[in-house]
Amino acid sequence: MPDYLTTCETAARAAGQVLLDWQGKFRIREKGRADLVTEADVESQKAIQKIVLTDFPDHGFLGEEEDPANAASAQYEYRWIADPLDGTTNYVHGLANYSVSLALQHQGEVIVGVVYDPVHDQCFAAERGKGATLNGEKLQVSEIVDLEGALVAASFAAGIQRDSPEIQQFVEVLVRCQAMRRLGSAALNLAYVAAGILDAYWASSVKIWDVAAGVLLVEEAGGVIRGVGGEPFDWNRPKVVATSTQALHDQLQAVIQT
Repeated sequence: MPDYLTTCETAARAAGQVLLDWQGKFRIREKGRADLVTEADVESQKAIQKIVLTDFPDHGFLGEEEDPANAASAQYEYRWIADPLDGTTNYVHGLANYSVSLALQHQGEVIVGVVYDPVHDQCFAAERGKGATLNGEKLQVSEIVDLEGALVAASFAAGIQRDSPEIQQFVEVLVRCQAMRRLGSAALNLAYVAAGILDAYWASSVKIWDVAAGVLLVEEAGGVIRGVGGEPFDWNRPKVVATSTQALHDQLQAVIQT
């Protein structure tokens, strides 16, 4: 088998270096209220695309930043899925919690994934059936089984409204768990669940490029991945609940469904 993981890590690291190089030098434009895009996003994606399509020119490519090939990318047997800057708002404000997320999908199943934190040089990597690692060291989810002892993270949609169900879910979990966090990078949240740093994470308003690599990380580290309603996770509707254990998953699902 070709060494997809090496290409994935190389591309993610190259994109991360682009983000570091651009820090503080970019101009900002808005895609929507509280939804920012920068030159850094675009240049980071170009770096990823150049590396993966040089190594595998017959593969498709889906990136968060608009690309003419996106519409046709699902037709490829192999497709790279990239978020060149997950945590843009953090990045723009100088908050050191952002990442590059890159995954390879084969016939609809993610087989390789990397989430790279360039600030701390942390490379979370996974290959289906071969486990997950952080800078080469094996990852394992936590053993937390009770929500009251869990550190939980959540993501909200850009421009969320006061009466959104997500806000009510957040409050219900907040009063039942040990502590809640909103860190600003879905990819890193999932990587942290895989590493046992977070015990659970859920998001109702994410895209496939936000979670493709992270979902594989959690699965390969022994965690539980389901849809927000408890259904099997669907790549076409990537609402996700990630937990360290099945018992914790059941408790969290029960709360967010109330």
